[in-house]
Amino acid sequence: MGIIQRKRNARTRANRLADLPKRTIVSQARVAGKRAALRAMRVMGFVITIEDGWVIKRFKDGQIEKISKIAH
Repeated sequence: MGIIQRKRNARTRANRLADLPKRTIVSQARVAGKRAALRAMRVMGFVITIEDGWVIKRFKDGQIEKISKIAH
């Protein structure tokens, strides 16, 4: 594949992404985030997240550990 062909393919991919509705992109990003959290939980046994103004560590067994309060 030549340089010109690669540039054309990159431009075509960018145009296809620009045509996607924002709602579709946000939805797919949310799905990807949930998948990543599930995988992290499976691999590490916990995930770090934000909930009600706190940084928390949520463990596989359902236990929650508050790490720190978020300052406003």
